[in-house]
Amino acid sequence: MKYMQTPRVITVKVTRRGQTTIPLEIRQQCGIKEGDKLIVELTNKGILFRPLPNLLDIAGIDAEYATVEAVTKMIDKLREEY
Repeated sequence: MKYMQTPRVITVKVTRRGQTTIPLEIRQQCGIKEGDKLIVELTNKGILFRPLPNLLDIAGIDAEYATVEAVTKMIDKLREEY
């Protein structure tokens, strides 16, 4: 995901139901599409919205650390211990 290098201030309005619209320019830069889910987090600097990664997008992200078989064995072992 690439984000704007220089922040631009955009004003949005909150409806009485607490809804607002993320401007198209920001949605495009963050890769946010209709139906995507966002993580909403309250930070010391304000409200942070982050796209929730799609499981298919992150599948295999740790493939360099173990094989599917090794991970399956570890999971089975943990289940037995539990």
